[in-house]
Amino acid sequence: MKFIVSSAELLKRLSNINGVITTNPVVPILENFLFEIKDGLLTITASDLQTSMITEIDVEAKEDGSIAVPARILMDTLKNLPEQPVTFSIDQETYSVEINSDNGRYKLAGENATDFPKVPEVTDAYSVDMSTDVLSSAINNTIFATSNDELRPAMTGVFVKLGDTNTTFVATDGHRLVRYRRVDVATDSGMSIIIPRKALNLLKSTLPSENVNVVLEYNASNAYFHFNNIRMICRLIDERFPDYENVIPTENPIEMTIERSELLGSLKRISIYANKTTHQIRLKITGSELTISAEDLDFSNEAKETLACEHEGEDIEIGFNAKFLVEMLGNLHSKSITLQMSAPNRAGLIIPTEKDDSEDILMLVMPVMLNNY
Repeated sequence: MKFIVSSAELLKRLSNINGVITTNPVVPILENFLFEIKDGLLTITASDLQTSMITEIDVEAKEDGSIAVPARILMDTLKNLPEQPVTFSIDQETYSVEINSDNGRYKLAGENATDFPKVPEVTDAYSVDMSTDVLSSAINNTIFATSNDELRPAMTGVFVKLGDTNTTFVATDGHRLVRYRRVDVATDSGMSIIIPRKALNLLKSTLPSENVNVVLEYNASNAYFHFNNIRMICRLIDERFPDYENVIPTENPIEMTIERSELLGSLKRISIYANKTTHQIRLKITGSELTISAEDLDFSNEAKETLACEHEGEDIEIGFNAKFLVEMLGNLHSKSITLQMSAPNRAGLIIPTEKDDSEDILMLVMPVMLNNY
């Protein structure tokens, strides 16, 4: 079997799906790309059993066939080749792959394509369309709040609740929670799915910069994303997601509105002086003044800054993990934010003051106990 393809085009397609491949996969064959040629179309698959990504490229080929090609050595070869047509010659008996370029010949050992695991098909699926802009902002606004705790698998992914009036994306790690809602994505399936973090990270890095349509098909076990010439199938997390609505406090009489970038800059500076294990900072709101302070008693480090803010309700002194606040504020784009609170031991809500008409963002962060109560 033989085919000719542009080296740069092939590299571009492989780079899109290369992120799926892990260094020590469960089955050694998964260190390969699966190449399948049919009627001059080369379909390339990469998989880690949980997630598979597939892309297509037109090639010059007289016959159909398939082979598994080692991913790393192929990627490294193509990265170092100038743009030119390259010829792949595959021996179907020995599975050896020979790549011929203008001035070189490279030979590598492939594997039998039939050993490559079959990609699951999404049958009896529901479907919903959304733009890449909507999907990437849903991922960017939630993925940082997912948990790394493998003992609570439901929290290692993003919960997506598809309703007939809106779609809600939720992520939490037990210390903070993000609820991102879109009214421009709706379906009457009424299903809820949990998409693993790795699959969303892969999507995030492969979604094109131009705004195109993404088709999401899903059933109880798999989700299937399709855009441009890329398809991704991932196994969903089959667990019960925590009841997040009950955690969000409804009565928050204390409100502080402040410029986001000003608060973010101050938190970044103050957190340098916070304890390196707790990252604890103290917010003291009195009148229209916010005092942010931190201290690390082990090293006698301390810092304090005062900012102007708009404030309603009683004065309050509350502690937070600076790392969480910095990450949450860094993911928002609003000019100013409102922090809603009720008591020093109750969760605080961060809400952007201006947002897109079709989106609704709410971020919740648990306080840390200050040592002077």
